[in-house]
Amino acid sequence: MKILVTGGAGFIGSAVVRLAVARGHQVVNLDALTYAANLENVASVAQSPLYAFEQADIRDRPALDRILAQHRPDAVMHLAAESHVDRSIDGPGAFIETNITGTYNMLEAARSYWIAQGRPDGFRFHHISTDEVFGSLGEDGQFTETTPYDPRSPYSASKAASDHLVRAWHETYGLPVVLTNCSNNYGPCHFPEKLVPVVILRALRGEEIPVYGDGGNVRDWLYVEDHADALLLALEKGQIGRSYNIGGENEAKNIDLVRMICAQMDRLRPEHAPHDRLIRFVTDRPGHDRRYAIDPTRIRDELGWRPSVTVQEGLARTVEWYLDNEDWWRPLLDRQGVGERLGKA
Repeated sequence: MKILVTGGAGFIGSAVVRLAVARGHQVVNLDALTYAANLENVASVAQSPLYAFEQADIRDRPALDRILAQHRPDAVMHLAAESHVDRSIDGPGAFIETNITGTYNMLEAARSYWIAQGRPDGFRFHHISTDEVFGSLGEDGQFTETTPYDPRSPYSASKAASDHLVRAWHETYGLPVVLTNCSNNYGPCHFPEKLVPVVILRALRGEEIPVYGDGGNVRDWLYVEDHADALLLALEKGQIGRSYNIGGENEAKNIDLVRMICAQMDRLRPEHAPHDRLIRFVTDRPGHDRRYAIDPTRIRDELGWRPSVTVQEGLARTVEWYLDNEDWWRPLLDRQGVGERLGKA
């Protein structure tokens, strides 16, 4: 299979690219190389004859048409997106342009290409989204594929809009689509403005570790390489027009997750131990959803997928990766907004 992956130099997209190439698929990585992208994420496959890179913006429709016509993929995996909630609070415009207008461009370019190819039965447009589109849960319950949408941030609202566009292009034009909504990812190559790498790098330097609010916000944590495996499975075997929720089956409060990371740092880098003494509670961000939880029954029952890594195992791997890869993360600390408190509007 030849797969066009948008956002393939980002965190989740690069995990998909690496795994797809390892499994013998041809991959075309389309990425605009904005602030959170890093070609080092795909350096391990960059010289493979199965890999090609195209620098392009999903807002640039002529570029999309050219790339599709030139590479003639069998499937599109659409991961390119603005994804940081705090940045969406400070600058929602970029999220509207990329996540909504960019997805519209991708859908139209894919539809034109699919028609030009004679509407092949095997073509798929796989749209990758988030559990944040469903809003916030109480103490009980989980998100299913039929949970009503209730986004609370500019980021989640823009992703909800993109999900609706994908479903509409399937219903109206017959474009063969598959959708997935995932829980919080973590793992190697996570851009250092997100919670897990922030905690690791601050603990490493003996700096205060900020935790929003009371730390009681609950997330379902999904190891990124497990997610990449699920995404390729959904692409290959998912039912057209259907959505699949992908969760890690690892619910944890933010404060508990931070303490787990601190315990790993105590074990591996004891210079500043105990690292949990560095934790500081800070003013919460506006509209901070209290709890997310994924019900993964559909993908488990229909496609036979379950996560392979517990959050304890995944965090141990992740902490070790950051400690072993300073050459990867050190240059990223100088990028715009990294290390600043964003999203206080």
